[in-house]
Amino acid sequence: MTLPQIIVDLMKLLFDLAVPSAICTMVLAGIALRQESGLSFQAGGHFQKWILWSVIFLTLPQIVSWLAAQGITLPPQGGSIGSPWVMSVETSFNNFVSGVVVTRLVPVLAAFFVLKAVLDAAQGQSPLASVVTAIFLLGASSTVQLMQSWNSGSQFAMTDMLGSIWNFLAGTILPEAAGIAVVGAILNYARHRPFMPLIGSGLAFLSVSALWKLVQAMVG
Repeated sequence: MTLPQIIVDLMKLLFDLAVPSAICTMVLAGIALRQESGLSFQAGGHFQKWILWSVIFLTLPQIVSWLAAQGITLPPQGGSIGSPWVMSVETSFNNFVSGVVVTRLVPVLAAFFVLKAVLDAAQGQSPLASVVTAIFLLGASSTVQLMQSWNSGSQFAMTDMLGSIWNFLAGTILPEAAGIAVVGAILNYARHRPFMPLIGSGLAFLSVSALWKLVQAMVG
C-alpha cells in the first residue's frame, strides 16, 4: 500500500529534525542535572531520560532500519520534502534551535547557573554543582556533535552509542574528576580542613572501570 505524500513528508521531517531535537533534549538534560543536585543524578531520573532521548534522536535512522529488518514496511528515508508547508516547518524549527536555543537561550541559562553558584557560595554551600551545570549547558551542542561521531551506523547504533558514552565517562571524565578531587584535597590540607573524603573520591573515580570489570567477572 502506498502511503499518502503528507505521511511520507512527515516521516522525512522527523528524520531531518532529529539532530536539532537532540540538542534541545541535551539542554533539558542539563537543567535536570541541576535539579538532581548537579554533581550526581537520580537512577532513572529526568537527566538519564533526556540523555536517552538525545541518543534515540541521533540514531533514529538506524532504529528505523532495525524495524524494517523485522518486516515493518516504512517509507524511504532519503529524498526531499514535497510539501512546502512541511518544508517551512523544518526550516523554522532549525532556525529556532540554532538562532534562539543555542545562540541565545543556552548562554542565558548558563549565566543564571553561574549566578546560582555565587549565591550558593555566599550561603556557605558548594558552588560546584551550579558550575558543572553551566559548563554542561555551554557544551550541549558540542556534546551532540561528539555523540554523532559515535554513531556506528549499524542497526544497534543506539546501544553502541550508549556504550560509547559510558567509555567516554569512565575513560575521560572520571580521571579528570579524580584530578580535580586531588587538587581539592591539597587545598583542604593546606587550609587544615578534612581532605581524606576527596582523596577517597579521587581513588573511587579512577577505580570505576576496574570495579565494573570485577562485577562482570563475578557474574560471568
